[in-house]
Amino acid sequence: MLLAPAARGSFPPLQRVEVEQLACCEPAGVGLQMTHWSTRSLALVARQRGIAPTLSHSTVALILQGADLQPHRTRYWKTPTLDDTFRHQAAQVLWCYEQAQRLAHRGEVVLCVDEKPNIQVLQGEHPIRPMRSGRIERREFEYVRRGTVNLLVKLEVHSGLMRCWVLAKNDGACLRAVLPQLLEDHCDARRIHLIWDNGSSHIARQTRDWLSRHAPHVRMLFTPAHASWLNQAELLLRAFTERYLRRAEWASRDDFIDHLDASWPEYNRLFAHPFTWSWTRSKMHAWMDRHRS
Repeated sequence: MLLAPAARGSFPPLQRVEVEQLACCEPAGVGLQMTHWSTRSLALVARQRGIAPTLSHSTVALILQGADLQPHRTRYWKTPTLDDTFRHQAAQVLWCYEQAQRLAHRGEVVLCVDEKPNIQVLQGEHPIRPMRSGRIERREFEYVRRGTVNLLVKLEVHSGLMRCWVLAKNDGACLRAVLPQLLEDHCDARRIHLIWDNGSSHIARQTRDWLSRHAPHVRMLFTPAHASWLNQAELLLRAFTERYLRRAEWASRDDFIDHLDASWPEYNRLFAHPFTWSWTRSKMHAWMDRHRS
């Protein structure tokens, strides 16, 4: 990559390194209350600390570009505990994904379940102005809250088909109330491999006891702690939300629930397909060994 003169070397190398070190240090580390750096604040502090008396923010930007540093950006991530428990639980889930089609031919089914709690039902205070030639759709930012809805979704892994329910509360009692319906579509299955996260309603003893009494052919599998991304139902929720929940408004909570009841059959008709899942057990083991070493 061809760098600008300040990043190539016209700016003194020692001062350039000091600017890079300052950028990599949190502002609190030099006695400031700021939470993060900008090019202007870096230039100001560098001048005050005597690194470069005439340093400009544009020069700081070139120095950061040359060092591939981006203090203005951040992202969230969460780290699972890479222990034997993670390896065992992840391997069980990944085995189900790898074998989903073969299991379906044997009369077994792999299901993923997840919740999207407290979805806000919103209605704009002013009508949406629809798209016209040369003008995009426009929305007034003020809105009225019409309540919240707790959504439960089920994904059939080998087919990509979904079904959803509205829960009065996101708790164990409401979950157990819909479990008979959730399992009803698979009453002929020899075995059900049920994948979900470690939510309190999932791991509750009452939930385990209910499944043991009424559905002994269900094998419960839990994603490892801080690894709910192993649940394919999260992919389903993302795809469903993008197509059916964004950029819409409802006059009441009941209208929203009616919309959900009509939407999941349409999703199955138009979009349902097995998700392409490329993270296998062998890749997981190699990833774990690399990070643990």
